[in-house]
Parts: sequence; C-alpha cells; structure tokens
Amino acid sequence: MNMSIGRLGRQLLGLAVAGAASVGAGSAFAEMGQPAPWEHTLQEAATPVMEKIITFHNLLLAIITVITLFVLALLVIVVVKFNARANPVPSRTTHNTLIEVAWTLIPVLILVGIAVPSFRLLFLELDVPKPDLTVKVTGKQWYWSYAYPDNGKFEFDSLLDKDKQPRLLGVDNEMVVPVNKVVRIQTTGADVIHSFAVPSFGIKIDSIPGRLNETWFKATKTGVFYGQCSELCGKDHAFMPIAVRVVSDQEFATWVEGAKKKFATNPANSYASAGQAAQ
Repeated sequence: MNMSIGRLGRQLLGLAVAGAASVGAGSAFAEMGQPAPWEHTLQEAATPVMEKIITFHNLLLAIITVITLFVLALLVIVVVKFNARANPVPSRTTHNTLIEVAWTLIPVLILVGIAVPSFRLLFLELDVPKPDLTVKVTGKQWYWSYAYPDNGKFEFDSLLDKDKQPRLLGVDNEMVVPVNKVVRIQTTGADVIHSFAVPSFGIKIDSIPGRLNETWFKATKTGVFYGQCSELCGKDHAFMPIAVRVVSDQEFATWVEGAKKKFATNPANSYASAGQAAQ
C-alpha cells in the first residue's frame, strides 16, 4: 500500500469533521417537544435536567469517537506496517511494560472521567427540589390519569385523540403546568407497569402498581411537549401518549379554575370511554 500514514490520518480527520457537521445539521430538523422526520439528535431541551443530559451525551459522543478513530488508526498501521510483505521477519517481542501500563491506566482514567459527570447528573435527577406543584400521574390500560392535589384535588383522564396532531401524540385532555416552576411528578400504575416519559424534559420513570415513584422537572419554555408510555404494557401500548402544556402563571391559574368546574361536574373520561377508545 502506497498511502502514507500522514495522508491516512488527514483523511480520517476529514471524516470526523464531516460526521460532526452532519450531527450539527441534524438539529435543524428538531422540533420543540416532539420527534421530527430524519431527526438523529436528542430533542431540544426544555428543562435544566435535559440540558445536562445533552451535554453529557455530547461528551460521551466525543470520547467514543476519539476511541474509535484511535483503534481504527492502530488497525490500519498494523495492516500497512506489519503485513508479510513489509515485514517478512516478524518480531518475537512478547512484553512491553510501558504499553501494558498504558492500556490499563488510560481506560481507568477514561472511566473515572465519565463517572464524575454521570453521578452528578444522576444526583440532579434523583434529588427532587422543593416543589411548587405536585401532579399525581396514574398509568392505566391504556391512558393516563392526572390529579392535582395542590390545586383543588381534581382528577381527569387523558386519552389519545386520533383527530389531533401530531399523529398518535395528540390527546383530549393535556396535562397543564406553569413555566419556570418545579413540578413534582408522583406516579403509579393502576393495573400493570407503565412508564411516564417526556424526552424534552429529560424524565422517564416507571409507574408501578402498589408503588409511588417520583421525579421532577422545571420547564423553562412554554408550549406543548409530548411523550409516550415507555414500558411494554399491553396491546395498546403504542397508543398511550403524554401531552404536557406549559403555560404562564396567569394562564395556569385560569386553567385551574376552569378545570375544577369541568372535571368536578363532568369528568372528561371514564373507564368505559377509555375501553371504547382502545377498540
């Protein structure tokens, strides 16, 4: 092979730059709060936790890219420099102390470097700050029920609305929360294990019958953010969307007053209607 190691290195670097550019271009396809066609990046962050998740993801992507290119370069060097034609008399060297120490120590340092931000992110997700609002989320076959114990203790069901967009994500009754407020989610399952997940918020937690799990988010942007049940919970698992509308404080107060009347006198859904929607 006539290709020099330097030329090969420049080509590998070019491929890496092109790959990074394509990843950056992928963000152009991103839509707020929902998946987008041809999207190959994470959804745009709408909470501080999701911002940290994206930062950690990008760090890992850089690390694994460098490792992959390094291993590829080593393989190419071995193929070019130590093939039978270029090196007819192979070396009989069996040990190299420096290399053996390096290939033990360097991976340990890399893992430690990954562990530090990983644990910081984990503690951020698990340490629920003092909430401004609590919403109890109950997973049912196959829809969600939301209760607001801090705002009048009303409860309503949220079912897939086939006539709403985006397809398979629109619901009849959205969960509504105020912007820039710490929202504590307490979740359980009424029948089987479900999983409450909203990618733009960076939250995903199992809803288990007989157990109350909790997570939190603080939405910093207004709009509607979508998720889905992320646990294989039965035949209509794919038709169990989550829609969270983030509004201003004034809009939230107005919605609460309306919700108290609407869901106290005329519940939005019943178990029977949920069964009909699942047919």
